[in-house]
Amino acid sequence: MTRRPKGAIIGIGELKPERYSTGKTTLSLIAESVRLAIQDAGISKHEIDGLLVGPQVGETPQHVPATVSEYLGLDPTMSNTVDLGGASGPGMIWRAAAAIEAGMCETVVCVLANKNEKGETLRSPNRNPIREFDVPYGASGANTSYALLKRQHMEEYGSSQEDFARIAYWARKNAQQNPEAIFHGKPVEVEDILASPLISDPLHLLEIVMPVAGGAAVIVTSEEKAARIDQHKPVLLKGAGEKITHRAVSQAPAVDKLPFTYCIPKALEQAGKTVEDIDLFSLYDCYTSVVAVQLESAGLCEPGQFGEFVRNHTFGPDGDHPLNTHGGQLGFGQADLAGGMSHVVEAVRQLRGEAEVRQIPSAKYALVTGNGATLSETNALVLGGEL
Repeated sequence: MTRRPKGAIIGIGELKPERYSTGKTTLSLIAESVRLAIQDAGISKHEIDGLLVGPQVGETPQHVPATVSEYLGLDPTMSNTVDLGGASGPGMIWRAAAAIEAGMCETVVCVLANKNEKGETLRSPNRNPIREFDVPYGASGANTSYALLKRQHMEEYGSSQEDFARIAYWARKNAQQNPEAIFHGKPVEVEDILASPLISDPLHLLEIVMPVAGGAAVIVTSEEKAARIDQHKPVLLKGAGEKITHRAVSQAPAVDKLPFTYCIPKALEQAGKTVEDIDLFSLYDCYTSVVAVQLESAGLCEPGQFGEFVRNHTFGPDGDHPLNTHGGQLGFGQADLAGGMSHVVEAVRQLRGEAEVRQIPSAKYALVTGNGATLSETNALVLGGEL
């Protein structure tokens, strides 16, 4: 077993997703998320000496940690911007633990948030090579890129539209037990998903996340300090893995060699666990195709066999493989980069035993993943509820 960075999650804060925000800034959503996390941890703001934030396109293009620190009234001894797209949330957790273990700080707040005003488009200068070699040929934007991934899986393995639709079905089904989810009260059937418009063939509308406004913050501290805090049962970082293989989908490796095939086994190895030990699969789900390849990469089924797996298993809190019990991003909502942090927050709730009606009985270990770009920037965490 490889050495792991040691850290404990002691606080979480999450804003209820809303389709559009009015009169709010990303900074204000960051502040509210952090306030909730500090309150949840039962500590003073002045105990926070580390800060990890995400990039904020269109609002704070430079000096992000300094701007956020000033706004929150913090003076951290360690700070950084974590730019891994949707993998930023889980990626922050092990970076916080590593900084704590290195002696740079003791208590780190990891925060991501995003406003979403109707009609607003936030852009930054983009001179990435993808703009020269991919976009002119039609590979423009996430929908097209993830559609190519889904098409590749269908052509190579014979997976069906119904197989992918079942993933979106379970996300919406689980969201019905989460009053905070954007699609709470709006269940769908597999037939509804298949009948929804094709946005980028073969991707249907209901297989794609809906952008929302929101935010989430997680506080990580040393295991020693966590043991002294009685507010909640601490949740420990047991293992972590991370891998980048490409940026543009045209440069991606084969579908059975995508970076999740490295980072998920790495996290399990660090934790000294197998996939059979996992009680909650909190898997990044911006598109159904992303969940499909993760089920295979985790070893729950052989490459190309996720369709049979989802047909023969159940994924609710009382199922044999609980998956994204908060609804995932497909059911809960994706507040830009904070969408990935929602998977961390749900894992913490489940491992604390605080998920209420969607609580998994006796949950001890959770696998959390993050994904940025088009299955380019990936990471995985194994979290456990035992000191």
